[in-house]
Amino acid sequence: MSGIGSILLIFPIISIVGIILILFGMKGLSDYYKEPSIYQNALWGVIFGIIALIAIAVAVPLFFVFGAFSVFTLGLSLLGLFGLAVVVFVFYLIAAMYFRRAFNALAQKSGEHMFETAGLLLFIGAILTIFFFIGLLLILVAWILATIAFFSIKVPAQPYAAPPSPMTPVSSAAPQTATPMTTQATRYCPNCGAPVAPNTAFCPHCGKQLPQ
Repeated sequence: MSGIGSILLIFPIISIVGIILILFGMKGLSDYYKEPSIYQNALWGVIFGIIALIAIAVAVPLFFVFGAFSVFTLGLSLLGLFGLAVVVFVFYLIAAMYFRRAFNALAQKSGEHMFETAGLLLFIGAILTIFFFIGLLLILVAWILATIAFFSIKVPAQPYAAPPSPMTPVSSAAPQTATPMTTQATRYCPNCGAPVAPNTAFCPHCGKQLPQ
């Protein structure tokens, strides 16, 4: 799901669907690897990214509406737009930082180190958005690498779990029951030497009384 979501992020119209799929996928991976930071960091990254997008969507129309009245309002609009651009830049930088943390945690758990490269490029691209095209290009490459990494995760046949504790007793397939071995000493008559049964008072051969 996260891999498909990463692909959909490239298309602006359906990018919101991509974001939702990425979150669902990261939640599943977080539960699978028993690492809550994977989903938590991804969630915060999405939240800060959405705030940045909302700020852009509000600022651009307001600039054209209020900046068209006079030179004074145009100057104020330009100043406000610049201030808002700084705010958007900061929020987007924070979003990239959280995604980088999520990718680093996922790389450690899955063994797919391409996530670390994708997270690094995403963070550098967010910084270089001040140069616009360079930053956007790096961000695009970062999500392409993330998509490849998502589809390259090797999931073992058995669910991911911690190895058993060495103190855990290993049960045997067939329980073994201790069979007591009873041995009875053979008695002999002290008078004639003939073997006699246990607890016999008199020797059946010579008739002498046996010691108890």
